[in-house]
Amino acid sequence: MIKKQFLKSKPVCKATFTFPAEAAPEAKTVELVGDFNNWNTDKAVAMKKQKDVFKAIVELESGKEYQFRYLIDGQAWENDWEADAYVSTPYGVENSVVSALN
Repeated sequence: MIKKQFLKSKPVCKATFTFPAEAAPEAKTVELVGDFNNWNTDKAVAMKKQKDVFKAIVELESGKEYQFRYLIDGQAWENDWEADAYVSTPYGVENSVVSALN
């Protein structure tokens, strides 16, 4: 699930990404990778574990859509079950999409 808050003071959307622990019960780490960090796993956004979910807040420039995926334990990729949309890739998988269109 992605909760969005558009700031009035600047063209930014604060997006809170939530990944349910049940989606990867053995996961030790979940990271967020996508257009907003150039798909660079070295710059992945670490998600904090809270009870039964992993969470991260990312500030996205408003007026754009961003593709992303979750990286579990540095090995397995997972989509957001409730993304705004999904886009096919040349690699035979789909990426999740978050819309920061206000």
